Amino acid sequence: MTDALKLPIDVPGIQAMLPHRYPFLLVDRVTELEPNKRILAYKNVTNNEPFFNGHFPGQPVMPGVLVIEALAQAGGLLTQLSLGGTFENKLFYLVKIDGARFSRMVVPGDRLDLEVVLKRTIRNMALYQGIARVDGEQAACADILCAEVVNKP
Repeated sequence: MTDALKLPIDVPGIQAMLPHRYPFLLVDRVTELEPNKRILAYKNVTNNEPFFNGHFPGQPVMPGVLVIEALAQAGGLLTQLSLGGTFENKLFYLVKIDGARFSRMVVPGDRLDLEVVLKRTIRNMALYQGIARVDGEQAACADILCAEVVNKP
């Protein structure tokens, strides 16, 4: 991690490392980092998220696939911060999800805490173990494999 990157990292800092933008940027803040090991981040889940209009009217629930996507984005931030904090000419794509489990609904007003551990790297791929929690209670977990692809300008 370079000296210019200080914790916590907010949305503008996150946008410098991930290509995602509204409404698909699902990490609001990075609070802890152990380069090449572990990251803690979170997403504030608000009632005006666009997916709540249809999932489900009258009983809004954050889609499980977006909880997993938030974990994958936190994993991407772990890798980017470990490499120095820029995504120039590099993109990481989700390749595989294993062992996904959902144990609690995520609803408006929740703070979705994202803990991601780097299990190993294999050439241009990274295997992460992610756990999403709300109020300390596990909401979802999964093993996530992402691959780096060189982005041609």
